[in-house]
Amino acid sequence: MSPRLTPALGLALAALLAGACQHQVPAPRPVAVVPATMPEATVSDAPSIGDAQWAAVFRDDALQGLIRTALERNDSLQVAAARVLEAQAALGVIRADEQPQVNAGASGLSQRTSTAFGFPSRQAHVMQLQGSAAWELDFWHRLRDATDAARAQLLATGWAERAVRVTVVQQVADAYFRLRAYDESLEIATRTLATRRESLRLTQIREQGGATSMVDVRQAEQLVSSASLEIVNLRKAMALEEHLLSVLVGGLPGPITRGQPLSEQPHPDEIPAGLPSALLERRPDIQQAEALLVAADAQRAAARTLFFPRITLTGTGGLQSAALTALFSGGAGIWSAVAAGTVPVFTAGRTRAQIAAASARRDAAAAGYQQAIHLAFREAADALVAYRSARDLRLEQARLLEAARDSRRLADLRYQGGATSYLEVLDADTRLFAAELGASQARLGELSSLVSVYRALGGGWQP
Repeated sequence: MSPRLTPALGLALAALLAGACQHQVPAPRPVAVVPATMPEATVSDAPSIGDAQWAAVFRDDALQGLIRTALERNDSLQVAAARVLEAQAALGVIRADEQPQVNAGASGLSQRTSTAFGFPSRQAHVMQLQGSAAWELDFWHRLRDATDAARAQLLATGWAERAVRVTVVQQVADAYFRLRAYDESLEIATRTLATRRESLRLTQIREQGGATSMVDVRQAEQLVSSASLEIVNLRKAMALEEHLLSVLVGGLPGPITRGQPLSEQPHPDEIPAGLPSALLERRPDIQQAEALLVAADAQRAAARTLFFPRITLTGTGGLQSAALTALFSGGAGIWSAVAAGTVPVFTAGRTRAQIAAASARRDAAAAGYQQAIHLAFREAADALVAYRSARDLRLEQARLLEAARDSRRLADLRYQGGATSYLEVLDADTRLFAAELGASQARLGELSSLVSVYRALGGGWQP
């Protein structure tokens, strides 16, 4: 090598090393801005409900059995678990590039040439045993950055699987509470139908005795028909909900075992939300977004090394002989060693475009991380407001139900005493039926809000 070229190459190598070191400085992570207190939360020193395991929140034995089965057999969870295994295997493939690659082979050749142009026929036999090794020197940390990106992707996939677990717990609990609400509503409708049929029978007797008119009979028949129609609709909705639950737990449509009635499902009056900073650690979607940001950072760092040389060491060694008996003799050994380096000279802008694309993906991941945080706090605040509103609605609906029952009782007494027409009884009975169904829906709304709060605060993925 010319002495004049040596200093220039040294300066170029120093510049490349400086560029590599500068490339390793990670980009600043977006600062997660969180409120001082959880929005819409009641101030409490109690641990957040999001820290509790799902079995401590949903204490119905039948519901616990359904959730446990779903976490073992749910189809969406099976897909998510398979994706985690796929990401783990992908990490192993990429990590293997950091290690030397060793191969071995054997070959044998026998060849006979024909007699031509005065040359005699010849036979040649060559047997060879050979091993080779290749190793890329990761001066610029391209392979290490690719491995870090794959490792972060695996972590993100794991958090995505936990997010699916949260969703499965929520879906099973919601569906179970809806099913128990249909059971309660069906019980109300069946009891109302029996009462209305008895009222119709008494009205028919009064009409036959001349104490009332056929109008009252027809109105009583309307009450019976409306209750019968409600039963038909409830049975249909109940069957569909059972089908949904069956699929959620990884089975075929079939009957679902019930536990406690809707009115006896335990639930707290106040829900402790915990510290806002803890929400960032509990929510799987936030953890997934952060892992994706780490992966994007590593991918951008790996992309920047495309400007730097790639240096590879390759070596081969083995035995070669024309006769099997001489294959292991001292003179049969062969070997070669090569150190090669390649550097991009002209790529028509492809390298810069690849780096720009990696930078854009990193910016998108950073925005996605911030978006996940904002969405998490919004969902938590919305769920807490909804739970308090659902609790207040249940209490008001209970008072309305008591008033409707008393109104129905008084209307019946007035009608029996001849002080009013059957129309007043019809109106009071209709209002009572609606109030009973409304009270059941209010209880369902409160329990569904509890499920939403638990999910929004990051609970449900713990085993």
